[in-house]
Amino acid sequence: MFDKIAGRALVPVGIVVTGFLVVCFVLLYAAIKQVVIRDSVTQANNLAGIVLKSTRYAMMKSDAELNGAIIRNISAQNGVQHVRIFNKKGVVAFSSKPEEVNRQVDKKAEGCVVCHEKAAPVTTLGTMQKARTFKNAAGDEILAITAPIYNEPDCANAACHFHPAGQRILGTLDIGLSQEATLHSLALIRMQMLIFSILTLFLTIAGVITLLKMIVLVPMKKLQEYTERSQEGNGTSRPPNLPYELDKIAQSYYFIRAKLNEVEQKPFQQTEKGPVCQHK
Repeated sequence: MFDKIAGRALVPVGIVVTGFLVVCFVLLYAAIKQVVIRDSVTQANNLAGIVLKSTRYAMMKSDAELNGAIIRNISAQNGVQHVRIFNKKGVVAFSSKPEEVNRQVDKKAEGCVVCHEKAAPVTTLGTMQKARTFKNAAGDEILAITAPIYNEPDCANAACHFHPAGQRILGTLDIGLSQEATLHSLALIRMQMLIFSILTLFLTIAGVITLLKMIVLVPMKKLQEYTERSQEGNGTSRPPNLPYELDKIAQSYYFIRAKLNEVEQKPFQQTEKGPVCQHK
């Protein structure tokens, strides 16, 4: 059981160390989570680029059957939830879900408002602006990438194509990826960090307690026992060897106690050696 000074010394140390580790845990996990999410978005954008390059030849040939086959094969990959291609008017031209084909999409929807929030549509998006997250009907977390399909010069100049050269955007690709693996990795990282933080907390507090007892509490206990023995006994013994300033305190107490003993003994000595009263 800690005495009063030990409690006052150890409790604040424990609170400060715990608060420091909690703050470090939150900041470090937030940084790691941001890196993991950014990597997921980068991978999703890379996949969107692969889809665009894979369907480009079929689009140049106006081969709708080949385009549909490519989209179905890509959507069959593990983790791919949906693949859609919208035309300039926002109608689903190709989709991994046949029921969505020829469906009109609202420009104010979550995936479209990024480009269509102003009167003039935005034609260039950053990597993170293309991404959005939502939960599907099954409650699964989905990361979706919306990538514009640009009207490149060889596309506009093709003999079989009907898009004018002045039309910059031909359509939009929308691909959704399951975040189950990413969330599982984040949960595993969070658990490992939590275990590491708890172990660090216990080891740090145990080390602080051990050092504090060796350097401060045990010497102070010896000083307390010395002063108590001096108060109970008639004589004054030499103080034990104590570290740091505690030794100076013990030495000062010893000399003060010795002086007090001398002062207390002087009246008795004067009485014994003093003049004897003589009566005539």
